[in-house]
Amino acid sequence: MNNVFSFEKLEVYKKSLRLSIQICRLASSFDYKYQRIRDQLIGAIISIPLNIAEGSGRNYNKEKIQFYKIARASLFECLPILEISYNIDLISVDQKNFIRNELTEISKMISGLIKYLKIPNP
Repeated sequence: MNNVFSFEKLEVYKKSLRLSIQICRLASSFDYKYQRIRDQLIGAIISIPLNIAEGSGRNYNKEKIQFYKIARASLFECLPILEISYNIDLISVDQKNFIRNELTEISKMISGLIKYLKIPNP
């Protein structure tokens, strides 16, 4: 695979993409009466790698940072949906804890990327 886009090399992109796929599979099993929760969770989780990819394609750090902040905000949106899903018995405590730990790690990675881009180059 020689034609790799720059964002495909980012560990935060790879990790968020893997988690997005896992959560899409999990949420697709939600009962039909929880369609709104399912759709909101899928929309929020896929927004993370999408915004990382889009941000990496921007020419200026300020633009990149804005998209990375949007990715992080989407990640934050997943947290209450995760809690709701757990509290209405759509996911187990183990699933909730696993996803929360993954989201925490991805959030730290996005924050590190933003911090790195804010540092002026000599």
